[in-house]
Amino acid sequence: MNLLILECFSGGNYADQRLSSSILSEAYGMARSLIADCKNAEHHVTTLMDSRLKAFNPPNEADKIISVSSPQEFIVNLKKHSGEVDAVYVIAPESGQVLAKLVESVEDSGGASLNCDIGAIKRVSNKMTAYETLKRIGLKTPETVLLNINQKTEDIRHLTKEWGYPMVFKPIDGVSCEGLSIVKDDCDVPGAVKKVARESVSKEFIAQELIRGKAASVCVISTGDKAVSASLNSQFVSLSSPEGESGYYGGAVPFRHVLEEKALRAAEEAVEAVSGLKGYVGVDMILTEEEPVIVEVNPRLTVSYIGISKAMKFNAAEATIKAVTRRKMPSNIQNRGYAFFSKVHVPSIPQIITETYSLKDVVSPPFPVEKNKAYALVAASSSNMGGAQYAFYQTKKRLLTLYSRED
Repeated sequence: MNLLILECFSGGNYADQRLSSSILSEAYGMARSLIADCKNAEHHVTTLMDSRLKAFNPPNEADKIISVSSPQEFIVNLKKHSGEVDAVYVIAPESGQVLAKLVESVEDSGGASLNCDIGAIKRVSNKMTAYETLKRIGLKTPETVLLNINQKTEDIRHLTKEWGYPMVFKPIDGVSCEGLSIVKDDCDVPGAVKKVARESVSKEFIAQELIRGKAASVCVISTGDKAVSASLNSQFVSLSSPEGESGYYGGAVPFRHVLEEKALRAAEEAVEAVSGLKGYVGVDMILTEEEPVIVEVNPRLTVSYIGISKAMKFNAAEATIKAVTRRKMPSNIQNRGYAFFSKVHVPSIPQIITETYSLKDVVSPPFPVEKNKAYALVAASSSNMGGAQYAFYQTKKRLLTLYSRED
């Protein structure tokens, strides 16, 4: 098949804005991993790339890379090429309806989308709607209440007081840990509300009870009505107060846990509960001592795909394509090893970046798009988790050594 793979952050949809190196490392890593898997399945791939990144000629397995210098040029190329290829896959955040709008543009241009249906994207992008859907079918979720940034602090405290502190405040349509705060007492409430307002265009946000346990996710392949879980994954996250920055740093695939089977099944039930969630879907959860608690459903490619690509025997890109186009589920989901992946912080030095291209475990090089810092995304694999971690830290050491020469 001739495929168009669009990643909005590295692809030029924000070519008129400053890019966050941390977010860019995730975005480029996902796009590159998906493209590589599509090539391994013998598809022809066209992609778009922000001209600022294209200038560094980064490693990328696409057959054709189109340089993009403005958001307008990104949309023009999306519309032009969507109708010329067999299928299109969009990698984008659901916040601000970015993902839904781009998929809609693909379909309006005559393209065959490999993404979830637009209605399903909108339904689970609203975290309150998703929470109500999951709770209605009996899945365990955090207690959640819908709030408004214009509400008085006393009203917010009243609506959430029965849970007690700490609790979580986050945007209703946020991605990853953006705008998220741990609220430990009454004094944290105003700052947490302001933090949400900075990160979201919506006036609404949600407060949730804090669930203690291990942060995890499940990658799911779905036909739109039937789903199968591919892998339980560990997540490396840091949750901060309103004054700090919560963040996602990476993960490990697969995650062996006593609740693994329950987690995989709960993720399948969550995806099957929303008609039109098809292809690749990510389900975030907390594994407590007793049960998996589902936090979010992501109607898109997630960063865990990078680990899936390295650790699993089956080709998740090909499985996604077949699930959408043929309604065929993968039948041989097994891991061939383990993957450990995380961001690595280095100085922002343009002269060094090309030297990182020879390091095979550097999935996303440290693009120098910020003045004082850059992030690489390193993903290593081995036959066991210990070996994957060792390989990761060896590559991290090489990266830091490269940059220490010029720092």
